[in-house]
Amino acid sequence: MKVEMIQPAASVLLDVPDDVHEEIIMLIEAVAEDRKTQVSNLSAAFGEWCWLVYTRHGDVIEVLDVGCAR
Repeated sequence: MKVEMIQPAASVLLDVPDDVHEEIIMLIEAVAEDRKTQVSNLSAAFGEWCWLVYTRHGDVIEVLDVGCAR
C-alpha cells in the first residue's frame, strides 16, 4: 500500500511533538493495513488524541489532513 500526503498534512506532521507524531503514524499504518474497508470519498480515523482524514484510490492512501487535540 502506498501512502501519499498532501503538503499541509505533511507540514502538520513535521511540527507536532514526538508522542503525537507516533500516534498519527500509528493511524496511518492502521489505515494502510486495512484492506477490507473500501473508501470512495473521505474517511477518517481517530486515535486517543489525534485524527486523520484520508481517501483511498486503489492501492494508494491519500492523507488529506492530520491533527491533534493536545
